[in-house]
Amino acid sequence: MKSNIFFEAMVKRHKLQFVYGFDTVTLEPYYLSTTKKGKKVIYGRVNNSNEIRMFEYEKIVNIKVLKHTKFSPIIPIYYSMN
Repeated sequence: MKSNIFFEAMVKRHKLQFVYGFDTVTLEPYYLSTTKKGKKVIYGRVNNSNEIRMFEYEKIVNIKVLKHTKFSPIIPIYYSMN
């Protein structure tokens, strides 16, 4: 389910907002992948910064697609569904 939400947001270039740990994160999603340990992750640019970060699926809760906001990627977006 999370993969579908993230993939659709990437394709339509919608920002995401979710809770990760104790922080609320607004993210421009760029890449879906898995780690060497087999954990699903999403990479993206954290809002209002130039930082690209990785977030583990299992730690992401309360996902909202911000359909009223679009973004222009600063790096290529990869549509890989692993």
